[in-house]
Amino acid sequence: MPEFRKDPVTGQWVIVSTERAKRPSDFARAPVATKKLGICPFCPGNESLTMNEVLAFRSSGAPNHPGWTTRVVPNRFPVLCIDGDFGRQPEGLYDRMNGLGAHEVIIDCPEHVTSLAETSETNVANVFWAFRERMEDLKKDPRLIYTLLFKNHGQAAGASLEHSHCQLISMPVMPARVKEELEGAKRYFASHGRCVFCDIIRQERREEIRVVAEDESLIVIAPYASRSPFEMWILPRNHGTHFERAAPEILQALARTLRVLLTKIDRALEKPAYNFLLHNGGMKDTEMPHYHWHLEIIPRLVRLAGFEWGTNVCINPTTPEDAAKVLREFPL
Repeated sequence: MPEFRKDPVTGQWVIVSTERAKRPSDFARAPVATKKLGICPFCPGNESLTMNEVLAFRSSGAPNHPGWTTRVVPNRFPVLCIDGDFGRQPEGLYDRMNGLGAHEVIIDCPEHVTSLAETSETNVANVFWAFRERMEDLKKDPRLIYTLLFKNHGQAAGASLEHSHCQLISMPVMPARVKEELEGAKRYFASHGRCVFCDIIRQERREEIRVVAEDESLIVIAPYASRSPFEMWILPRNHGTHFERAAPEILQALARTLRVLLTKIDRALEKPAYNFLLHNGGMKDTEMPHYHWHLEIIPRLVRLAGFEWGTNVCINPTTPEDAAKVLREFPL
């Protein structure tokens, strides 16, 4: 029988309806295949086709030349632009301001046909080290208050270029989804005196049915109120508000864990498109006892339709318990 489940952080409801998984159209997926077609601006030797790099990890070569292993460049077609001022002004009851912010691309590795699951653990770690360094630099801009790291893998997840890459967008406003998490976590702390994410970790470790993997640093869970099939969260087991303040060994563990998890998702679900995103405390926030940074991975296995858009209630045809079991037991 279908059931409603409530997200303990945001308070939003989802519907878990396993009957819908019997309809092929509700669980369709097209494997992501990477083929080199034409000239790729992210491949070594084509550095002149991108903006000048703002950061690179390289074994040899000069800036904006081959020899790099991970490279960060401003997006040539940015969502937001770093130059200018807010220019905030009303339009009657409406409010608008200039699209101020930063939009950068983190090119995961030099090889065009290599996905993040297939590249080395070092390259995955370099993505997080690059994000950390860029966050620390962007924090110096007093206009910016939040930076999101995200990845669109596959056309169904919004990727416009095949070559594996992540993106970061830094903005002068707090995104609504993050604000919901922050406010929900604050309410929970006011009521219980504890971090809701820390309580989630304790309960999931005790019950084990939604745990995919864990080590001394991190835990991977299928969240109780998963919005889509095989949604996964990676959380540090010790409380921390800001990813960029995590110890180096946590970043290395995150790279190792993410690489294994993406490999399992690729093999179990036939290389689906997916998004991942890193939710973090605000750039101007101090350490908060109620908020816990985490990485969310969302395979694109279902399509949003009228009900979801009209209600903001997602329908998930796979229980998180089943999803966790599949990935937990799937051999590498």
